[in-house]
Formats: sequence, C-alpha cells, structure tokens
Amino acid sequence: MDKIMVDTKAVIDSLREIYNDESKKLSVDKVYNMVFEDDPVNYPSRTTIARLLRKNGGYKFRWESSIRPVANVLLNLDDIQLSDDPDEKTYKSILKLKKDMMDDLEEQVAELKEELKTQKSKYHERLEKETAKFQESLDFAMTQIELKDKRIDQLMDANDRLSITNDRLINQLMDCPLRKNDMECENEN
Repeated sequence: MDKIMVDTKAVIDSLREIYNDESKKLSVDKVYNMVFEDDPVNYPSRTTIARLLRKNGGYKFRWESSIRPVANVLLNLDDIQLSDDPDEKTYKSILKLKKDMMDDLEEQVAELKEELKTQKSKYHERLEKETAKFQESLDFAMTQIELKDKRIDQLMDANDRLSITNDRLINQLMDCPLRKNDMECENEN
C-alpha cells in the first residue's frame, strides 16, 4: 500500500478512489442499496452517500453514521475471502477485531448508562423519601410551634388580665377609706 490512512480525510479519499474505480461499476444507488442491506437500521441517507463519494464532497462526515457503513461495504471488511492476499486478510481481520471490540465497548457503555440511570433513580427515590421524612418532621415542628405560640398568647392575655385586675385591686386598696383609718391608728401608736 502506498498510502497510510491516518485520518478520516485519507479514508474518504480512499473510498472515493474505490468508488471511482471503473472496474467496480459502482453508482450512488448501488452503494446506498449495499449499505442498506448491510444494516437496515443504521444507514446514511442517499444524499450523504452521494456527498461522501463525490470528488469535491468535502470531509465533514461523522465516522459512525456516515463513513463506517460505506467503508464496510466498499471494502468488504466483514467478508474475508480465501482469494484475498495475506495483507488484505490481515487488515480485514484487524479491522473486524477492532469493530468487534468497538461493538463490545458500545454495549458496555450502554450497560453502564443503564446502570447509571438505575442508580440515579434509586438515589432520587431515597432522596424523595428523606425529603418526605424531613418535611413531615418540619410540619410537626411547625404545628408544635403554632400550639406553643397560642399557649404563650393565652398566657400573655391571662397575665395582662391579671395585671389589670391587680392594678384595680391596688388602686381600690389605696383608695380604701378604712386604710386611712388604719394608717392614722398606726401613726398614733
């Protein structure tokens, strides 16, 4: 191989070379149908494939959703033939191994995301229970404070009434005519 593919630009250029190879007689529709047959769930649109394979189609494509599906079918990465030369077999095997590893990692990521979702759900449930307990305690404390406030208000009212009554009694005692006689008697002695 005279080209070393180190970035997506090189991969796209190589895919364009394969597409433009006249011996393969490829068209956008043919490539689209091959990609669709390979993975009928996750495949790029006909327009994306046309832009990807067009000579001046640019290089801004997502690997997973655009480049990888086209590369899989144009390079027959999943199909290792006995007629392939040893280099091709090796490269296809390595790519298949990497693809399988990526699929495993994607599966692990999905599992971890699900586990995280479950843990978040459990955490939120526990948090809601603790919040409900706290709110219940807070409501009870507020009720107790209200009751104590009412009792304090009643005691203050009773105290005010007693003060008024005491003031009246003291005033009556001070104004009592008999008290004056008692004081005169005490002064005489």
